[in-house]
Amino acid sequence: MPTENKINCHSCSKTLDLEQNSKILRSEECPYCYASIHCCKMCGFYDQTAYNECRETNADRIVEKDKANFCDYFILKGDNTVTNKQDDLLSAANSLFKD
Repeated sequence: MPTENKINCHSCSKTLDLEQNSKILRSEECPYCYASIHCCKMCGFYDQTAYNECRETNADRIVEKDKANFCDYFILKGDNTVTNKQDDLLSAANSLFKD
């Protein structure tokens, strides 16, 4: 699998044997740490800087972002942990300097 499409667990960061955008059941868990896979932190719409931390405007509000949920808009995303952390830091820095 190419590096940009690998799926890493949001909890333990280990690579999962899944493909980006694949169908995930609500009950699926990481085989290493047993964290939920069908959760906001594994979704392509998850964005800490967006309203309710979700870029899908029609999605219901979900409080626990790392727990399994019934969201119909869930899309399994590829994860490049280093890039995501850099983006998060850049967004936080930019928000400090907004008028």
